[in-house]
Amino acid sequence: MNVVVVGAGPAGLAAAGAALAAGAEVTLVDATTQLGGQFWRHMPDARPAAAESALHHRWSRFTTLRDRLERHPRCRIRTGAQVWALDHVDGRPRLQLAIGAVDGPDRTMEILVPDALVLATGAHDLTLPFPGWDLPGVVTGGAAQALAKAERVAIGRRVVVAGAGPFLLPVAASLAATGATVLSVHEAAGRRQLAAGWAGALPVLPAMAGKLGELAGYARGQLRGRIPYRVGSGVIAAHGDDRVEAVTIARLDAQWRPVPGTQRTVEADALAVSHGFTPRLELALAAGCRLDAGRFVAVDADQRTSAPGVLAAGEVTGIGGADAALAEGAVAGWIAAGGAAHDPRVARARAAVRRYRRFARALAAAHGPRPGWRDGLTDDTIVCRCEEVPYGRLRATATATRTQSLRSLRLTTRAGLGPCQARICGRVVEELLARSTGAILDDAVSDWRPIVTPLRFGELARTPETIPTKGEST
Repeated sequence: MNVVVVGAGPAGLAAAGAALAAGAEVTLVDATTQLGGQFWRHMPDARPAAAESALHHRWSRFTTLRDRLERHPRCRIRTGAQVWALDHVDGRPRLQLAIGAVDGPDRTMEILVPDALVLATGAHDLTLPFPGWDLPGVVTGGAAQALAKAERVAIGRRVVVAGAGPFLLPVAASLAATGATVLSVHEAAGRRQLAAGWAGALPVLPAMAGKLGELAGYARGQLRGRIPYRVGSGVIAAHGDDRVEAVTIARLDAQWRPVPGTQRTVEADALAVSHGFTPRLELALAAGCRLDAGRFVAVDADQRTSAPGVLAAGEVTGIGGADAALAEGAVAGWIAAGGAAHDPRVARARAAVRRYRRFARALAAAHGPRPGWRDGLTDDTIVCRCEEVPYGRLRATATATRTQSLRSLRLTTRAGLGPCQARICGRVVEELLARSTGAILDDAVSDWRPIVTPLRFGELARTPETIPTKGEST
């Protein structure tokens, strides 16, 4: 049995390890040059941290997973490998890889045709636009944390953290650890939303001591650093000429609308903002995987998707954190390698998956965006940062053309056609189109990218090397 795992974060590492334990030949593919994903993003080998374990939760778990994979004779690791296309051939998934530096002229091309594929591609930040969010110095929470973890660089000296979700706490902690002054953390969800959402997690919280301990650790760090944490509050505008110089903060009502008369302006030279996460769906959609109502990859109890031979694990199936990703990855890798679903060796992981799925639903209810955020937009507010498309143009074009097609609106306004290919603005543009026209979008146009990453024409022309599975020849 030959298994390919795409993504080397917690879910991918766990999947690769479980597939090896079930006896499979495993190829682990990741676009970055180091294993660990965003959760275990660490300093480059050329500039290692003096005590890297102090910078990460469960660092020993990572090193155990990594070392086992690197030493295992049936595991092949391909880092710096971009999966740029995915389809099926003879009922098996086929992956097209470009291997090497993204901006390098000499990338090599490979084709993998495994017996089973595990997608552990993770997610990226969802940021809801507001006036001034396109200023230099406004970054996503994930970008702020990545710079802090991988480069020990703070995005500014005086930083405000805002958005929604528990992720704001580790972002603030990472910034403080790099020497930045975190002025405050603002959670958009109010007390009632938080209480109602988290109530759904109460039955499973006693079994999640690690998650509670992690949360308590962040809370202690907030107190030690005297960093205010405000719920029902958010940044509604950023101000400055060449970069952020100040932000306007206001109380938010239950629908996340700014409460009149509560605005105050705070001087800051950077803003880290994240309102949750959007799954990376390009490969899942190319494989033909069905999505659930929340626009995550739909999986069964064994992490199987609707596509033959394709399984999924981690944040691409729902936002539940690293522990959930580890459990889902363990189940997915085991099943992908032909392991029995009810084998005692995966019983604990399967039980953990059930708990964390309930936890993920509670997380979404407690911190999920409310529609009132749109009321803070002005006609001049940029909704697509790459192409500098303002909200007024988007709305006026939708009204004038009477379009109910996201594709048509994107082609007319250029929203989502820039370098990020709608990864940042796609979901927002969809929601604003639906609000303006009443359109009901029944597809995932923003997430559908047949060519997942940019390629040179010369790279397309190269003859790829087909890597044989066990017992086959090229």
